[in-house]
Amino acid sequence: MKITVDQGKCLGAGQCALLAPDVFDQREEDGVVILLDAAPPLELHDAVREAAAVCPVAASSLDEEA
Repeated sequence: MKITVDQGKCLGAGQCALLAPDVFDQREEDGVVILLDAAPPLELHDAVREAAAVCPVAASSLDEEA
């Protein structure tokens, strides 16, 4: 799995950081997503999928083939 984030789309809801804190974080000043691990290990894939699915603006993209 390979993850990309669009910080321009992010509105700082923070669900990604709550659901997958080893993969996503937020900037202190505005809450915009920070990608910590673009290729997380298999055991985090389910949490990453859920985090991407609940994002209100679809700021995260997942490439399951990578």
